[in-house]
Amino acid sequence: MCSPSRYGLLTGQYPLRKNFWGPAGVREPLTVDLSNLTLSKLLKEAGYATACIGKWHLGFGEGEPDWNGDLKPGPLEVGFDYYYGIPTVNSGPPFVYVENHQVIGLDTKDPFEYRVESVTQKHPEKGGYTSIGGAEAAHRLYDDAQIGTTFASKAVEWIGEQDANRPFFLYMATTNIHHPFTPAPQFVGTSECGLYGDFIHELDWMVGEVIAALDDIGVADNTLVIFTSDNGGMLHVTGQKAWEMGHRLNGPLLGFKFGAWEGGHRVPFIARWPGKIPANSVSDQLLSQIDLLATFAAIVRRPIEEGSEIDSINQLETLVGRPEHPLRDTLVITPNSPMHLSIRQGDWVYIPKQDSGGFQGKKSGDHLLAGEAALHIVGRAHSDFVNGSIRPDAPPAQLYNLSADPFQTNNIYKHYPEVVERLETTLDSYRAKIPESSRIGWINLRQ
Repeated sequence: MCSPSRYGLLTGQYPLRKNFWGPAGVREPLTVDLSNLTLSKLLKEAGYATACIGKWHLGFGEGEPDWNGDLKPGPLEVGFDYYYGIPTVNSGPPFVYVENHQVIGLDTKDPFEYRVESVTQKHPEKGGYTSIGGAEAAHRLYDDAQIGTTFASKAVEWIGEQDANRPFFLYMATTNIHHPFTPAPQFVGTSECGLYGDFIHELDWMVGEVIAALDDIGVADNTLVIFTSDNGGMLHVTGQKAWEMGHRLNGPLLGFKFGAWEGGHRVPFIARWPGKIPANSVSDQLLSQIDLLATFAAIVRRPIEEGSEIDSINQLETLVGRPEHPLRDTLVITPNSPMHLSIRQGDWVYIPKQDSGGFQGKKSGDHLLAGEAALHIVGRAHSDFVNGSIRPDAPPAQLYNLSADPFQTNNIYKHYPEVVERLETTLDSYRAKIPESSRIGWINLRQ
């Protein structure tokens, strides 16, 4: 999900090492330890210009953010030369833009205030209006329908400023297609899946703008471009309209965002690198976004210091060809519930509890619809459930073989006790890495 996934991408570490399980909120300090190696630090040290444009959602400051002062430490201290974006998420406050260390448009005579209603556009999926307000001038610069086009123009502008003879790294984190779905007017009505589909069309356009900008400065054929997502799709109020129109946001995969089932975390990973990655090639290798750090380190020939707490694996061979053997055999899956910390090993997936460990809305239209209720609503069959409820005789945990059952319809926990024991032992070795420190983000503990 959102914040922990971004933490893993930038640090090459499983978020469990930070006891990190949910979205970073308005009062959250910077969640990345400044002593950590990060993608941006790695590339900056290798001579790259670095920028982060878009959704940050990893906190600011040391104790909590100083919204009326310097938002420091933040993206720049993590290794970026430039930052422009929104501080948390487009459904959560504060609804403002930040450039480098400051909120854009902040008037010292009109500061931020906690527990005051903000002046911002209202949408059903947005919340936290009364958690922080004030700063009216800054809030009025934030137009939900212009976030995507603003990020695209900032990315194009930054790329255009680069010296084509110096390497650069752009981490662009869009709010598409996180709710609320607010495509710019020129995209409204362009799809057959409501605002959800229109928002996807805007995202496609944004990718095209970035590729065109690379073409404009003559580096498109010498640039690795990766397109991916922080989590699987979420079946919520507005998104259900797309579902009703026939769009299956996670394809045939079981589950949704926040949960341990495949639909919660198996996402697109598309890479373009002319002359290096064969066009139209497909790989079935197991790969995680945490692997980008070690992979980029290999590309720029910067060895990672031995003894570093890095879970990243160099997947360069996966990108450019077909490795003789799987480079990654084991992957830890981190849903919202710590009790559902799960493990993938080869084709096996072991989830140590019932259900998905994600959202628990119970009826169609609920903001947090997922889990057992969603199974019934979307008409998915599963051996542990009947009419949207867990069977009384269902196993206490879950085991799937994705080679035989890629859509996780049949829990075979009771049939392979030796596999369960092996995977539980491996999972224990990762649980031991979770620190006793205070937890970060909202944790949905389900006993």
